[in-house]
Amino acid sequence: MKILVTGFEPFGGMKVNPTSMLVENLQEEGVDGFEIYASTLPVVYDQCVETLLTKINEVNPDAVICCGLAFGRSSVTVERIGINVKDTAGEGLKGDNQGDKPVDERIITDGPDGLFSTLPLRKIVNDLLAEGIPAQISNTAGTYICNNTLYGVLNYFRINHHQALAGFIHFPAIPEMTVERPQIPSMSYETQYKALKTIIKSLKI
Repeated sequence: MKILVTGFEPFGGMKVNPTSMLVENLQEEGVDGFEIYASTLPVVYDQCVETLLTKINEVNPDAVICCGLAFGRSSVTVERIGINVKDTAGEGLKGDNQGDKPVDERIITDGPDGLFSTLPLRKIVNDLLAEGIPAQISNTAGTYICNNTLYGVLNYFRINHHQALAGFIHFPAIPEMTVERPQIPSMSYETQYKALKTIIKSLKI
């Protein structure tokens, strides 16, 4: 089974983004029974999707697992739905990495209001919990780059009748990112790495 995993570059003044490290290290190490391909996406509206689609056409994966940082969440969260909205104001952010600050914009003018992940969400969560990793299904991927990416790939697969699975997973901050903000939840990189491997193994039939 061929799996494409993606992370993101740092954003919002952060020096690191653990998701980029997770996917690149996983590609290097591999997972038994799977072909792993990794890509780091730009934190830029729409460019994130364009970069992802280029990689999809190059790899032709059986499943796409996009990974993003949810600073402030305490568990691995499996996103249920991507919505057709770009709204930086609602996220309380200064903009993407090129300074774009959309407010109440649609991602695709005539696209569906929402599109559901095609990953086996409940199985993924149950497998993570069985490994002792905090996990839950999330019903909002926000309106920032993560949601833009999730909606974009699902819409592309919908239009092109692509049979590959696709979805989005949010990971917490790693402890190194919360040293000066100890009230923010974090999860060790080692646990996050174990989580990503578990998620991939959840896709095996």
